[in-house]
Amino acid sequence: MSLWADSLPVDLSPIVEALEAAYPDEGCGLILRGPGGFRFEAMDNAYDRLRAADPVAFPRTARTAYAFDPVQWLKALREADRRDETVACIYHSHCDSPAGFSAEDRLWAAPDGAPLMPGTLYLVLAIEQGRVAGIRVFGWAHGNFQEADFPVTLKAT
Repeated sequence: MSLWADSLPVDLSPIVEALEAAYPDEGCGLILRGPGGFRFEAMDNAYDRLRAADPVAFPRTARTAYAFDPVQWLKALREADRRDETVACIYHSHCDSPAGFSAEDRLWAAPDGAPLMPGTLYLVLAIEQGRVAGIRVFGWAHGNFQEADFPVTLKAT
């Protein structure tokens, strides 16, 4: 049983479908939790747009990195607040590479060595040739990001 087994929905089919559709670019989004249970919110990967405006700050491409669209991110947070929801998880895909929490992922999640969003989990899905190939969950515990198995159910396709 995972350290965070009760913190996320077991059926991640909506996330898998969205991230497979985003391939060959990384996809991203949120899992929100509130009085009505869990809600998935797919986000646009704005990395290439942000890179066009500032290639020094955003040196990669959407194929190997993700960034939420700032306006969409703010709108999602305002809607979550209106619904009395919290951000349970931020998810994204790694295309044709393992479902690990990279050094860049860690830096964005905890730039000063402490999590920007305490209590928020991070789900990384490996998408190989357009299909999910692995899922890992990461969360802050004992002063660092820890990795755990996560029992998931996927609808047969």
